[in-house]
Amino acid sequence: MAKVDLVKAVTELEEDLVIEAVKAQLADGVPAVEILGQLQEGMEGVGKLYEANEYYLSELIMSAEVFSNAAALLGSALADGGDQKAIGTVILGTVKDDIHDIGKNIVSTILSCNGFKVVDIGVDAPIETFVEAVKTHKPDVVGMFCLLTTAFDVMKETVAAVKATGTSATVLVGGGPVDPNVAKWCAADGYCKNAYDAVEMSKQASGAN
Repeated sequence: MAKVDLVKAVTELEEDLVIEAVKAQLADGVPAVEILGQLQEGMEGVGKLYEANEYYLSELIMSAEVFSNAAALLGSALADGGDQKAIGTVILGTVKDDIHDIGKNIVSTILSCNGFKVVDIGVDAPIETFVEAVKTHKPDVVGMFCLLTTAFDVMKETVAAVKATGTSATVLVGGGPVDPNVAKWCAADGYCKNAYDAVEMSKQASGAN
């Protein structure tokens, strides 16, 4: 039987082939970390196609699902490897008065597949929840999502409260109606147009670039 190109299968969203290839490589004794690297490379391919407008949000959602399902097969094998240290910690949450989570979930998955420890505090997250998470986890990055313009004010207040903790974390904002001007108005450190911006900015913030 022909060997499946795992990277290509991920990029082309061929979930059945991806699962088959991961199982085959595990059976052949390929280290889980190495397989994870191939999955990540495939996701980078998805990101490039997304940036080139060849893939859209539906493909991005599907790619996150394909990755999650494939990575789940590696769970115990990766834990056995034990030497995979996260390159940084990111807190993610949708701000209070907003319950949208698709974008947050995609970013969470893609950050995880790029080696970050992600602390997801959910949707409609009160300011105090962000502040407590920052104090507890001492993150490199705090990412806030907002898909409702009516929640812009609370996002601005949340950014201010996070910064008032004295954290050195980079505060990033994103979501449908958010743009660089909104980010500046909120006094955030950066604006992420998509999940791949979030990965690049998080790498910079954690010194992984």
